Amino acid sequence: MTVVSNTTPIISLSSIGKVSILNELFGEIIISQAVYDEIKAKRSYGCDEVDSYFIRIQSIRGEVYRDLLLNQLDLGEAETIILAKEINADFVIIDENVGYKIAKNSNLEAVRTLSILLKAKEEGIISEIKPLLDEMIEKGRWYSRNIYEKCLRKVNEL
Repeated sequence: MTVVSNTTPIISLSSIGKVSILNELFGEIIISQAVYDEIKAKRSYGCDEVDSYFIRIQSIRGEVYRDLLLNQLDLGEAETIILAKEINADFVIIDENVGYKIAKNSNLEAVRTLSILLKAKEEGIISEIKPLLDEMIEKGRWYSRNIYEKCLRKVNEL
């Protein structure tokens, strides 16, 4: 399975010590050079985890497309979408609304971090989502009350 991830999912899962969920669900995760650089730019969550054996960095070929997407997206999001298209990824993991919508409109199968947690629970990799979600929020990740409650209702944790 070919999966490309943006920056935020790796940082969010790293903040709660669960970036390994990506490996358990998908095996290898591919990121663009821009995503790697964004994560490494700060000595924070994900900085060490991005060097995990199951995360591979791959450069994009379509730099002209990147420049077009930079009108709406940051560099990491733009390269994530381009890379996913170039390698015909099965999934692209991207949380930001505009990036997610552009990925979907580009015929990519886009998922978000919360979908990853739901799948991990379904697969028995984690037993509960609520404590992990609460911890991500404590560490700076923001979710609307509606999204928070909707997610937890899906798994009968609210």
